Amino acid sequence: MALEVLVLRGLGLGDLLTAVPAVRALRRAFPARRLVLAGPSALEPLLPVDEVIEVKGPGPVPYAAPEIAVNLHGRGPQSTWALRATCPGRLLTHGDGGPPWREGVHEVCRWCDLLEWYGVRADPADLYLGRGDRSGPVVVHPGAAFPSRRWPPARFAAVVATLRAGGQEVAVTGSAAERGLAERVAGRTGARVLAGRTDVLELAALVRDARMVVCGDTGIAHLATAYRTPSVLLFGPVSPALWGPPPGGPHTVLWKNRSGDPHGSSPDPGLLEIEVDEVIEAMS
Repeated sequence: MALEVLVLRGLGLGDLLTAVPAVRALRRAFPARRLVLAGPSALEPLLPVDEVIEVKGPGPVPYAAPEIAVNLHGRGPQSTWALRATCPGRLLTHGDGGPPWREGVHEVCRWCDLLEWYGVRADPADLYLGRGDRSGPVVVHPGAAFPSRRWPPARFAAVVATLRAGGQEVAVTGSAAERGLAERVAGRTGARVLAGRTDVLELAALVRDARMVVCGDTGIAHLATAYRTPSVLLFGPVSPALWGPPPGGPHTVLWKNRSGDPHGSSPDPGLLEIEVDEVIEAMS
């Protein structure tokens, strides 16, 4: 049996960053073991792991007989089955002999609590990747994985126009598929459109050195938390108590205390209650 710790987290940037404290805890607990992540290989440079096996979603996981397998992906059963199929010496997961899944727990704490149940000490505050020099532009990221988490482009555009009118340098980010959205938000203000033009490391460096980040409940928000970059975060269907930054940091969270469908096909009503003036005031 291989002397390795296999961790499943087959999710995107923001989801993976919330598991950083748990991954670091595993590194400390098993310093002589190779730490292998089953997840998105593009994010490998941001994590304290020895190897990444490309896995999207709950599996299957193309790996055999790790000493320890850790389910940091979800509640199961698919993710649990996928790790069971690797024939680990020991499986750390919710249910299936482990602790029960609890609703209403912050995502960072959830995975630290799981490891604590198994006797692995984990610190939810161990989130940070470093700190930049704040010499960069204001980063505006209008996209999100689902429409219910996307503040209207016209409102982001109004924020960008206000920033540019005040002499601020602005970079509008996003994926290649979001380039049209980014161009609409930038308009003719002279803001740089970087959507689809940065890889993960370049995007991380941009956020690290940014003067500020403005975005919704998405992966860029977690990068801002990881680098202690001041941010204004617009939450809609999901409470920041579950996915937001830790208290006491340089972040302003706008939320109207209304929960909804995080996978909805239209902007959440609570998100739409956030006005442009509120965001501009929060940035000052």
